Amino acid sequence: MDDKTESLRDIFMDVSEEGTVTESQEAERGTLTDVDDATVEERLTDVVERMADRYDFDAGLSTDEYCEVVRRFYDGDSDAEIAAAVESSEATVFRARTDCHLLRESDLDGPVEPDAVRDRLDEDPDELAADLGVDSDELRPYRRALAARTESMTDSHRFQDEFEEILTDADISGTLTEGVREDGLREATEDIETDVSF
Repeated sequence: MDDKTESLRDIFMDVSEEGTVTESQEAERGTLTDVDDATVEERLTDVVERMADRYDFDAGLSTDEYCEVVRRFYDGDSDAEIAAAVESSEATVFRARTDCHLLRESDLDGPVEPDAVRDRLDEDPDELAADLGVDSDELRPYRRALAARTESMTDSHRFQDEFEEILTDADISGTLTEGVREDGLREATEDIETDVSF
């Protein structure tokens, strides 16, 4: 240690209450796998329960089953596949999806123009069907999908956005960690020489 360094150290020791120049840093390291299945389930449950408090859920499924419907809808499963997973009917899954404002394009293909129904959602569906000259069994799911879409738009698609954020976070976490593992393995094995001659 030269004179200048020693002089600086002495000055530091005079003004510092610590007896050493360095101290350990013990901040926890972050992880790409913080978004685990339990966390995703907890967040989905929170959104579903808030929706159930705000709207009248009438599909008759449990909160866990609603969460399963949401997960599988975003996985691209059909209503038949979701119904098999939650051991229910396709009609019940449709009701659960619309409870959660989760719509497919086909849900909005109806027997009449949307405006003919959208302004009359509070009317009795059978009377509305008779007035519009369409089959009530065909009008009911269409009317329900339009009602769900109207509710979602009124809320600026807030709940859909929350579902997508939760499930996208989980997908990104999985994708990133898989990539990190693959890259790490690739780097670790790049310089390994293999001799496979026998």
